[in-house]
Amino acid sequence: MRVPILAGNWKMNKTAAEAVALVSAMKDDLLAVAGVETVLCPPFLAIPDVARLVAGTALAVGAQDVYWEASGAYTGEVSPAMLAELCHYVILGHSERRTYFGETDETVNRKVQAALAHELTPIVCVGETLAEYEAGRTAEVVSRQVRLGLAGLSFAGEGNAPLVIAYEPVWAIGTGRASTVEGASKVVREVIRPALAELFGTATAQALRVLYGGSVNAKNAAEFFADAEIDGGLVGGASLKAAEFTQIVQAATG
Repeated sequence: MRVPILAGNWKMNKTAAEAVALVSAMKDDLLAVAGVETVLCPPFLAIPDVARLVAGTALAVGAQDVYWEASGAYTGEVSPAMLAELCHYVILGHSERRTYFGETDETVNRKVQAALAHELTPIVCVGETLAEYEAGRTAEVVSRQVRLGLAGLSFAGEGNAPLVIAYEPVWAIGTGRASTVEGASKVVREVIRPALAELFGTATAQALRVLYGGSVNAKNAAEFFADAEIDGGLVGGASLKAAEFTQIVQAATG
């Protein structure tokens, strides 16, 4: 059985003090939910304070991006070695990074390899834009993102792969227009897992956790998580509300 995982992507929201207040407001309630892996992904500057606050608990901390070099003259970037001291997860290839900052499948791949080399678990985002969706190109785009974003990786023993995939149709992010459960499940079942099987074999493809991201909220979460193909969620705006994020995490327990 794939353990559900819920990752809260706070994007560029919350100062360090505000992040501490948010985590403090929901920490006990999140820890009371058994059988779900919960990851908090604040902005870089809030990571140390959040990491200290949840140290020694079942709550994990993740970053929202990373650079692929271990060190060097890369002003403004954050290396995987720096994150590894504080984080267990890192979100890579998010649609906003692709749209606003020129992220490509090739740069995602370099970041995935660097993260794994430093024992960070990547949450690799894939998904089509509205134009691609309406043109019927979902399978083409998502399959390409999986295959190129994870190219060159190998894992010891089929079934073992320390990474997570997040399917986030770009047209559903922050719009309030979530994909249907059937639509998201079909993409995971017919596009993402077959692409993973090509790369790593059937056992690994079935074992890997695939999340849904795209306007997940307390009202629709249970319906998504009840689907056999969806192993949790990458939650955006709703993760900034303590009570709502707790309800979403609780929904993953079935």
